[in-house]
Amino acid sequence: MSALAELYQKIEACRDCEELARNRTKVVPGEGAENAQIVFIGEAPGFHEDQQGRPFVGQAGQFLDYLLKSINLTRNDVYICNVIKCRPPENRDPLPIEINNCQKWLNLQIELISPKVIVTLGRYSLAKFFPGESISKVHGKERKKDNTIYYPMYHPAAALHQQSLRQTIEADMQNIPAILARIDEIQEEESKPQQLSMF
Repeated sequence: MSALAELYQKIEACRDCEELARNRTKVVPGEGAENAQIVFIGEAPGFHEDQQGRPFVGQAGQFLDYLLKSINLTRNDVYICNVIKCRPPENRDPLPIEINNCQKWLNLQIELISPKVIVTLGRYSLAKFFPGESISKVHGKERKKDNTIYYPMYHPAAALHQQSLRQTIEADMQNIPAILARIDEIQEEESKPQQLSMF
């Protein structure tokens, strides 16, 4: 059993948030490639995710699949998870204590996968890494922190509620291949042996 699969078992047994543990159908740890270069982090599972135990399987998930396909990727190429692993009742926003309780699981997932790029989807995911930042101001702009590139995007569900954001989300997605290419270039430069001058 992989370290990530072992972690899933621990997440599924978690009862740190009494209300979420009591009301959930299934825990939604995450899914995808265990050595993924890119991790997409959403906010919380919704109704369909809670039923299936998989992230992003509703309408927002269908849009995410479309976005991945637009840059020649599939779910199998990336890793997808959420800030919290259980559906909040009535799809309410996750509470600060729930985000805090679940933080250890997300941190361990990131540590095990060790991605080159973390794409934050929505404001709660953004706030985990950059508290106080506004998604409307920072979306589509990458930044480096602790040897990882962070790339904030609107949550795919935002396009379902506000059609005008669809083009923005699609345009932001198109930047990801170039970000990955630049990371590879940087790593190649860093791995080249430095020539020592004799003079």
